[in-house]
Amino acid sequence: MTHAQPLELLKQARNRFTQREIAEHVGKDTKTVRRWEKGETPCPAMLEPALRDLLQQPATGTTEGPGGHSFRFIDLFAGIGGIRMGFEAHGGECVFTSEWNDFSKKTYIENYGDHHPFVGDIVPYPAEDVPDHDVLLGGFPCQPFSIAGVSKKNSLGRPHGFECTTQGTLFFDVARIIATKRPKAFLLENVKNLLSHDKGHTFDVILQTLRDELGYDVHYKVIDGQHFTPQHRERIIIVGFREKTGFSWDDLKLPEEGPRLASILHKTDGTEPVIPWDGDRFFDHNKQSVQPRYTLTPNLWAYLQGYAEKHRAAGNGFGFGMVYPDSVTRTLSARYHKDGSEILVWQGQNKRPRRLTPRECARLMGFPDSFQIPVSDTQAYRQFGNSVVMPVMQEVARIMTPHVQALIAHERDGTPLALPLFS
Repeated sequence: MTHAQPLELLKQARNRFTQREIAEHVGKDTKTVRRWEKGETPCPAMLEPALRDLLQQPATGTTEGPGGHSFRFIDLFAGIGGIRMGFEAHGGECVFTSEWNDFSKKTYIENYGDHHPFVGDIVPYPAEDVPDHDVLLGGFPCQPFSIAGVSKKNSLGRPHGFECTTQGTLFFDVARIIATKRPKAFLLENVKNLLSHDKGHTFDVILQTLRDELGYDVHYKVIDGQHFTPQHRERIIIVGFREKTGFSWDDLKLPEEGPRLASILHKTDGTEPVIPWDGDRFFDHNKQSVQPRYTLTPNLWAYLQGYAEKHRAAGNGFGFGMVYPDSVTRTLSARYHKDGSEILVWQGQNKRPRRLTPRECARLMGFPDSFQIPVSDTQAYRQFGNSVVMPVMQEVARIMTPHVQALIAHERDGTPLALPLFS
């Protein structure tokens, strides 16, 4: 038998399913599926039954658009794709990605493939060249806003006034793409402190730009990730729609009691899953224990204890954060690779604590174990520390999607905009 038939089935499956979904169904990783698609290795004939079975199943998204997708989105300042994953879960198709960090790009492509334009720095990229899309997603970095010589009052009402008030910041690049492409909706994510930065002036400029100058109906809310994962992580989510919709934050379903740390820690009782792409990198399955390199060295542990004691004596609250199975952790930061001090896992009386492993960090951010970690531990810690709590994004995508679909239908065939009903 030739390999043409399985390859043709694979192509049919890719019209409806992501590489990750196909990989999970046939028991391979996304890198292998990508190699089959590119012709680097032949698609095995033995996979024909599995692929035929997959094609009998409904796609994960709705079937309102081509390929089973109900809307198209772009992923700016993408990091490792945490926002993307949340919107793919509700039928979105990513058509463009921007991420400047090469290590993050490696992780991103490993998990999502590269079947659409992927650019590094978005700053010099022409907005006109960005593909048409329904939703713009962006976890934009917050940089100081330079408004030298330009008052808010003067910029109001000017067609391109935001170029004055936000020039030189990465938010400007979000704004110029929204202004040019006019997506039906957007979601922007940032640290909670964006609200108070520069005594609130920064956020005022952002709202002024999105509402007054770009004309979007804007809603924002601070959401704590601990509703979904055992981590206290407050982030501001800014959502906007090109037209008035029935969107309301009241439709969010945030569990009152979130999980505790034990739910994401490696299990030492024989129930830790074997993750093919991890192997024994983080967890020794023969010894049923976390790899010893994650335990703090005697010198580092002594230093952190001394540092904490010095600050306690001075009346300061600085120190390490010890966590236990029933804990909710502090916010995981991008500097976690340095000493792990904000989240140290207790390992027993008179034993040195340990860092979370990168796999545990992935779980702490709500990423599934199917998410691959192809970079060094240092880079992985940075990437997860800079990422989003994925289930938060998935929940926001859930309540945004019906309104996006309504706007698509309204534009396509004049369907009246109506308030969607949530179950």
